[in-house]
Amino acid sequence: MKTLLLDFSQSELEGEFSTLGIERYRAEQVYKWISAGTDFDEMSNLPKSLRTLLAEKYDSVGAKIVKDAVSRDGTVKFLYELRDGKLIEGVLMKYKYGYTLCASTQVGCRMGCAFCASGRDGLERNLTSGEILSEVVCANAYLAKRENARIGNVVLMGSGEPLDNYDNVTAFLDLLTPSQGIGQRGVSLSTCGITPNIRRLADDGYSVTLCLSLHATTDEQRKKVMPTANAYKIEDIISAAEYYFGKSGRRVIVEYAMMRGVNISDSDAVRLRNLTKNFPCHINLIPLNDTDSSLSGVNKSEARAFLSKLTSLGASATIRRSLGEDIEGACGQLKRRYTKK
Repeated sequence: MKTLLLDFSQSELEGEFSTLGIERYRAEQVYKWISAGTDFDEMSNLPKSLRTLLAEKYDSVGAKIVKDAVSRDGTVKFLYELRDGKLIEGVLMKYKYGYTLCASTQVGCRMGCAFCASGRDGLERNLTSGEILSEVVCANAYLAKRENARIGNVVLMGSGEPLDNYDNVTAFLDLLTPSQGIGQRGVSLSTCGITPNIRRLADDGYSVTLCLSLHATTDEQRKKVMPTANAYKIEDIISAAEYYFGKSGRRVIVEYAMMRGVNISDSDAVRLRNLTKNFPCHINLIPLNDTDSSLSGVNKSEARAFLSKLTSLGASATIRRSLGEDIEGACGQLKRRYTKK
């Protein structure tokens, strides 16, 4: 594949262009174009000879939207095609405060969580920083054609484990603000608990909202649905989350997919409260999506009962609003259906 220009910061692009004898100010022009998702032939303030040279050596954007599915609630599911033909997904969600994009960080995933469709076929490859950024760029271009709006928040909760692709994900975070104007406080990063990289994220000075995919209250229980529990104990994950809060000052979100017969007993509620009571965090209870797994979700009554038990114990908790249920909103579902067809 050609070199992807969105993998560069503007200053890095200046250095890259200087090796080709291209004037420094051209890098600023090109950076503005690629940050808007514009291909070389449409960069109207560049001479044709330069546009031809750039097209021969580089790719401008690392992804394109090949399918969009619009839900009754306004949620849009994107299927992106990368330059090598690989497919990833994203979800554009509209809230009262603006638009949020759920973005992917890997093609597939090697974590093997039983309730997640995106990892059924394992990990194919990591996304580069520019490919992750391309998801945001394409979604902003999509919005620009339809209304005067832009994405205000990004959640790294699509396919892949962000902390399994640490270098590219943190490089993406460094690119996101200058390219799209979204600061780290507008980014949430979901991890199944790779504890060394949670601590590394804190030590490297990042301040995104850390979201822990916990989904169980004992190690034995967690091993049944999340193979990574064999490597990382709940006690160590919680300790790393406390460390992250201490360094970043950001409240941690604990994600908890409710599964009937697995993790919604009164004892689970007590253990979950005890695990999270010693540092500022919020528990995000998630009604499990149907992903063709053997696990069963909960009905509204069961979800409210578990929430009630948690809040009676003093926990900060809410049930996450489900979006895009009619357009295969869960991670990996649209891609699997699309490739089967």
